[in-house]
Amino acid sequence: MLAIIEAAGWPIWTIILASILALAIIGERLVSLRTALVAPKELLPQVVQEFKQKGASAELVARLGQGPLLGRVFAAGLRNVGSSREVMKEAIEEAGRAASYELERFLNSLGTIAYISPLLGLFGTVIGMVEIFSALTPANADPSKLAHGISVALYNTAMGLVVAIPSMIFYRYFRGKVDSLVMEMEQEAIKLVEIIHGDRK
Repeated sequence: MLAIIEAAGWPIWTIILASILALAIIGERLVSLRTALVAPKELLPQVVQEFKQKGASAELVARLGQGPLLGRVFAAGLRNVGSSREVMKEAIEEAGRAASYELERFLNSLGTIAYISPLLGLFGTVIGMVEIFSALTPANADPSKLAHGISVALYNTAMGLVVAIPSMIFYRYFRGKVDSLVMEMEQEAIKLVEIIHGDRK
């Protein structure tokens, strides 16, 4: 690996930095976007059962507010349980927007890495081509400089693609996962509102 880095020249370090950031974001999002962590299936039945027994107690609202994102959305609705259906839905929608923003955290950065990594590889390619042409003189051509320039050009192009392709795959996967979680949270919140207002059992 060190031999490849040395052969690729200094432009490779920008791609290595991008790859480290991409791996960190991918790892963090894989952990944070788990359905069981964001919108556990058993949460709505538990909340409904406790609400029917004790009402919208301060203890229930506080516990939900410190729990998963879906719990925070439920807590926003339960704080307005004495208000009209419209007010309750507005509170839930506001909490839902905040939850959606949190779910999308770092995704723009991952998308940016996916887009710029090939450009960083292209930048390394240009640097390599400059080195190749600088080695070509009317008197003679230095084979070692030519070889180094070719290495810089090819390794940077390849490494840029190696970083960009998985980054784009995970970016699209996480976007789909976020959309799915947001829709699931909306459906669960609507069910809660309907149960509280007696439209659903």
